Amino acid sequence: MPRVIVNSTPLIILSNIGKLELLKKLYAEICIPKAVFDEVCAKEDSACQRILDYPDWIHICKIKDESQKRMYQAKLHAGEVEVMILAQENPVADLVILDDNAAKKTAKFLGLKVTGSLGVLLKAKKENLIREVTPLMKQLIANGFYITRDVFDLVKNAAGE
Repeated sequence: MPRVIVNSTPLIILSNIGKLELLKKLYAEICIPKAVFDEVCAKEDSACQRILDYPDWIHICKIKDESQKRMYQAKLHAGEVEVMILAQENPVADLVILDDNAAKKTAKFLGLKVTGSLGVLLKAKKENLIREVTPLMKQLIANGFYITRDVFDLVKNAAGE
């Protein structure tokens, strides 16, 4: 099973639809940078509580070289920056999970393997952890996660639904 470094949006939106445990079932190790932990737990909501409830399988990791942050911060949030720095510092991480398009492009440019929350759902279906992706995408949309019609249809087709 791969090791992953996860940004805040996937944690929040998977938590909001009651599917945060998919990360535990799909990946051997889940690491979040300190900036991501701080962002998720800034509001004491359900996502924060779920992160606090799973300390045994969600590891908070600190980046080694804080000076690297300056290179990325013009375009990206602190959590996204730390995800990428942590992935570069830890070559054992197999994948980063980001949802922001600019962050994904930057991560790919850096040679990192990237997926997003919808990729997690597709993998969960492939592994028979969920029956359908479409209802979960509709729940994500109902919870304020923006999915274009083209992406919705692409993911739905990839899921065979």
